[in-house]
Parts: sequence; structure tokens; C-alpha cells
Amino acid sequence: MNSFRNIALVGPYSSGKTTLLESLLHVTEVTTRKGSVKEGNTVGDASAEARERQMSTEVTAASFEHGGLSFTFLDCPGSVELLQETLNCLVGVDAAVVVCEPEPQKVLTLAPLFQTLDEWEIPHLVFINKMDRANSPFSEVLDALKQVSSRPLVLHQYPIGQNEDLQGFIDLVSEQAFHYHPDSPADPMPLPAELADQEKAAHTEMLEALADFDDHLLEELLEDIEPPQSEVLQDLKTELGADLIVPVFVGVAEAGYGVRPLLDALEKEAPEANDTAKSRELEPSSDRLVAQVLKNYFSPQGGKLSLVRVWQGTLTDGMILNQVRVGGIYRLLGQQQKTLTQAEAGDIVALSRLDGVKTGDTLVVVDGSAVPDLPTAQQLEPVYSLAIAPRDRKDEVKLSSAVSKLLEEDPSLSWEHRETTHEIILWGQGDIHLKIAIDRLGRKHKLPIKTHTPHVPYKESIRKSASSHGRYKHQTGGHGQFGDVRLDIKPKARGEGFTFKETIVGGVVPRQYIPGVEMGVREFLQHGVLGFPIVDIDVTLTDGSYHSVDSSEQAFKQAARIAMQSGLPNCQPVLLEPIERVILSTPTKFTSQVLRLISNHRGQVLGYEGKSGWDSWDEISAYLPMAEMQSLIIELRSLTQGVGFFIWRDDHLEEVPDKVAERVLARVETEF
Repeated sequence: MNSFRNIALVGPYSSGKTTLLESLLHVTEVTTRKGSVKEGNTVGDASAEARERQMSTEVTAASFEHGGLSFTFLDCPGSVELLQETLNCLVGVDAAVVVCEPEPQKVLTLAPLFQTLDEWEIPHLVFINKMDRANSPFSEVLDALKQVSSRPLVLHQYPIGQNEDLQGFIDLVSEQAFHYHPDSPADPMPLPAELADQEKAAHTEMLEALADFDDHLLEELLEDIEPPQSEVLQDLKTELGADLIVPVFVGVAEAGYGVRPLLDALEKEAPEANDTAKSRELEPSSDRLVAQVLKNYFSPQGGKLSLVRVWQGTLTDGMILNQVRVGGIYRLLGQQQKTLTQAEAGDIVALSRLDGVKTGDTLVVVDGSAVPDLPTAQQLEPVYSLAIAPRDRKDEVKLSSAVSKLLEEDPSLSWEHRETTHEIILWGQGDIHLKIAIDRLGRKHKLPIKTHTPHVPYKESIRKSASSHGRYKHQTGGHGQFGDVRLDIKPKARGEGFTFKETIVGGVVPRQYIPGVEMGVREFLQHGVLGFPIVDIDVTLTDGSYHSVDSSEQAFKQAARIAMQSGLPNCQPVLLEPIERVILSTPTKFTSQVLRLISNHRGQVLGYEGKSGWDSWDEISAYLPMAEMQSLIIELRSLTQGVGFFIWRDDHLEEVPDKVAERVLARVETEF
């Protein structure tokens, strides 16, 4: 059985994750030439959407053999709008490398990621990249990182120099200094005398952090005994595997600095795949196959690949999982595929043609046995939307199928057909996210799309009561049409809906025609005086007359419409807008700005308090009009360095302020 290491590369946009993957592939001689994001020739970010934006737009898997181990690195997107991709893959890895820049002001962007890693107890290391561009003292960078991690950070290396003066690093386990060389192994060098005190303090701090979880090491320190390197390395492995500490490494991925020591630590200290499986209460050596889908891909030709983690048993080609036959097993290196006949527990591979299988699904051979309950990623709620339609109306029949495949590939998307505005709404995590989705519809599914900002589903109601009369009389030469009704129209309390009653006596309107009256009223309510559906209204049929020959249900339906049309303007029609209940999460340092943001969007703050389980974060409850929600996530992220987020739900309808209503009605009149 092979020994596997499955590692996620995570971190903010532009931190250098894809460049780090290129260096890892290069130093392990998997590739002969290191690719560049700028040149568009990297193993990762190979899709057209990624190349155009010079950013990761989906997870890239790269598997290779090195040092007797089988590695799979999952390069995850850094954009907060593509966070769902990262979350879906984190459930299937053994450890994560958090890649960040040496800028204290940017470290806050790591807070939600650290929160997730700590909450899910995923072992993780930090790689501080781009040390050749560091403008702040290393101690400030480290202090900022400590503020966003609930686990103690343990320095594994100490940098020698920074910016253009970056020379190398000190390994704090061996206390040996090394000199960097571009894309080559670092050479041992004498420890700089000016760093002797800092190195000794950092070494001691590392040992004291490890001793918090190892009584034997604590005794050695109390007795002033220097522990052997083997003991320190074993402590690092044990405590990293238990997600008790976060080792910190430094380097410059683009130049290959620090990449080999990081890889060495992943070999020696990162948890083994089998240990991760056992933590999920699975037995890797079991004969029963258990796997989990981490990601679905669709090629431009329409073929489906499912990236899966094999947790238990052996996966073979042609095996039937969840009632679907495996069409092929592949090891991925970016878009390159290597055909396999089987995959062992601990491996991450791609399976073809698993139709109907969704991200997060547990795959088993269905035999009546209980299916293991594996952890799955939380589903992020949508916060941004666009109305979509094919550029060519002839393509409307293709839209449903294409969007379904799009959602299968990216489950953080969703869509709805909004009946009141006759629009198809695509929901996601932000403007970039939806633009990527629109690009994929065009490229992969040959479905060019046009978009616009969704219309707000306004409603209307009335403020006062009125009575109205409607008569429909139409003569065509034969039998005519005659219907005559009197209606009482009254407002109802908000949210009570529509009711229709009748108080007819003496048969002035025969029973068989009353349903026609109600139908006419209901049809009129679909498009009221202001142009929107009418809600919260009570209509009572009080009187009328009929003709024994010419009356019909249809005639009374028309009479009812006439009565509504003449009576509603006398009831003081009022425009209503949907109000959302919103819960916003923000670092406390930005709370006052977020409160102003809510006020600027006609919102009503209901209260705020510390966010449970999140140190130095607040949670704000508010009501916001749907009309003010479209740009909310963009502005919230702008105010909070990209980390603020919210959840929302429909709550109630409320009258639109007069000045706003005037603008809305003027715009509607112009558009229609």
C-alpha cells in the first residue's frame, strides 16, 4: 500500500498558491520547466476563465510520486467569491498549507479561513510567501498572524534578511542557517552573529509551544536539557496532526526559496492519509469501498470528471458506485490525465461519467449496508444575482440543461424562475463569480448569455376602502353578453393576503356566475393600478344584476374587472417592496462603518453583538429593502478587506417611501 499525502494550497487571492504549486512540481522534477501565471503556462489555472483573469477560478489537482510518497496537491482559488470550491475540497485533504504575503494589513483576510480550518480541525501550516517584498518587520507579520489564529503559531524557520536583502533562513529545529539559491537547494551557512539572539529566542519559543502539549519535553526544558532533534520533529508531527499547532515557514515561491524545506516538512510532519481516514472512523484496509466527491468538472466537449477521495477499500475501473458505473479512473496533473486501473485508500483521483453524482456525495457499492456519514462542506448562501437570458431566443430550450450542468460543477451557484418579473435569476457569491459562470456557459455549453440587474418584485396594496360598480354589456347580433356587479374593496393588514367574499341575497347574481366574478377580480390583481401585483386586499361582491339570456360566467368576469379598474384608484394605491432580514458578520474594527452602510441603504438596524466563536467579530441584525441589496456584498467586502459576509431571508413587505416610489414608478413607465 502506498503512503499518501493530500494537501490543499489555500490562501487569499494573489498570495502565490499557483506559483508555489509550480515550484513544487519543478523541484520534484515532475515538470522540466516552471510555468508562470503571467505567461499563462502553469499546470494550474489552465482554463480560459483563469488565464484571462490571471487567477484561480476552480480547484486544480496535481498528483505525483516523490520520496516514496504519493502526493496530491489541490490548488484552491483565493477569491472570497470562490470560497465554496475551497470548502468542498478541504473535507478530503490531510492537511492544508495557508499561503500568505508578509503584509500585516492583509493578514485579516485569513481570518475566515483560519476559523474554518480550526473549526473543522484540519491540520495546517503557514507559508509566508514573497519574503523578498516584505516591507514590515517579520515580528509584525507574525503578530498579525497570531491575531487571526486560535491555534498557537510555531516558527519552524526564521528569515535572514528581507526585501532585496533576503539571503536565507534559519531552521529552528537544527538551528542551522541556510543560504538561498534560485530554483536550487539552499546551502548551509554560518549563523549571522546579529541574529543570534533572535534565533535563540525563537528556538526557545518554539520548544515552549511544543512543551504545552508534551510533559516530557516540558520536564527537559525545566531541567535546562536541550531535547534531541528527533524528539522535536516527532512533537511537531504529533501536534500538527492533532491540529494543536500551526508551523510557520517562509520563502519566495517564484524563486524556489523555501519550497524544498516546506516539501520536506510535508513528507515528515504532515498527517498520513490513513490517519485522516481513521479520524473519520473509517478503516482504510477494509474491503468495502468508500469514496467522496470533492469536485465535478465538465469539459467543453461535455464529458464529466469527478474528483474523489478514496477513504476506504480499493476502487477499480468499471465498479458500480451509487448505481452508476465508473467510466474510467485517472490521476490528474492539471488538465493532464493518466489512466489507472485502480486506486487505493488515501488516493485522490478523477472518475469519468458519474452522471447524477454531486459534490459531497459519498460513493459506495450499494449492498444494503449503512452508508458512512462523512463530513461535507457547508453550503454558502447566495448573496449576489443577475437576470440571465440566451442572446439568441432559439437557445432558450438549451438553458435549463446548461445551467444544471453549471450548478453540478459549481454548487455555490443557484437559479430560480421569478414568476412575478418573468426573469431567470442566477445566484452566486459576487460579480466575479457570476461573470465566470456566464463565461463557462458560453465556452463549455455554447450558450452565449446576456444579463441585467434583476427587477425588484414590487407589489402594491391600498390604504382605504371604496365601493365600485362594473357593468359589461356587449351585443354581437345573436346572444349578447351581460354582467353587472357591485364590489366593496377594503385593505387588509400586511401579510394577510387576498380574500373574496359575497353577500348576495335574492339571487341578483346567480350562484353559477359568482366564480366568474372572483376570477375577474383575481386576474385584475395580477397587474394593478401601479403596474404590480396587488396583495393584502379584501373584495366583497355585494350586489349586481343579470340577464336571463345574455348573462354568462365570462360576462361577469369582465364586469368584475371593470369594477376593479374603476374602484382601485379610489383606494389610495400604495407601492410595496420586499424587506429582507439580514445578519451581517464583520470584524469589530469595521462595525461602525458597516452600521453606516446599513443606514445608507435605507436599512433598519435591529441590534448587534459579538459573533459567537469568532474573536473580535460582531454580528449585526438588520432589515434592508431588496432594492438596496444588489451591491451590498460588494460594498461590505470593500469596507472589511474582503472578509465581511452576510446571510439573508425574505421577511415582509413594506410601503416604499414616497420619493423612492416616485422614482420607481417613473422608471417603470419609461421601461414599459
